[in-house]
Amino acid sequence: MLMGVIWTGMILAAILFSCANGTTAEVGEAALEGAQAAVDLCLSIGGVMCLWCAVMELMRRCGIADALAKALRPVLRLLFPEAARHEDILRPLSANVSANLLGLGNAATPMGICAAKGMASLGDGVTATNELCRLVVLNTASIQLLPTTVAAIRAAAGAQQPFDILPAVWLSSAISVAVGLTAAYLMQRAAK
Repeated sequence: MLMGVIWTGMILAAILFSCANGTTAEVGEAALEGAQAAVDLCLSIGGVMCLWCAVMELMRRCGIADALAKALRPVLRLLFPEAARHEDILRPLSANVSANLLGLGNAATPMGICAAKGMASLGDGVTATNELCRLVVLNTASIQLLPTTVAAIRAAAGAQQPFDILPAVWLSSAISVAVGLTAAYLMQRAAK
């Protein structure tokens, strides 16, 4: 609701300023060009997302996704000791983290929701558990080995090498996860 009010206010302000400056034709033309660019971007990203979701499905069917999820379980058991005792929570949790590692946030979301529901059931149902908060932090600041969505946007914008940002993405995402998890642990200790 609030975002609708903000966007409506911005559009009305643009229209009023264009009327005051006598640039309504330019604003109308820019709006049409922006709409066309948005459609082009959505189609480009949609195609790339379909490609990477298909790759993820192939990885799942041939067992690579499960192997990656199993490789992550020791780390996840350290981060989520209570949830790790429940296989029905650990399975979607490890699948969520492995999909995020591959940069497939859209494919990771349903598994993350499933893991979050399982973690919520371990608490009192009113307050988010510390492990649920860590899951939110881990999903928000996830380390991405292959930032496919960002690469898709860069490719749609005309980048010659959309994956040339890999070292910067690895470094920044590793730092953001470390800072986020540290903050979550510090908040957990402060709440005691």
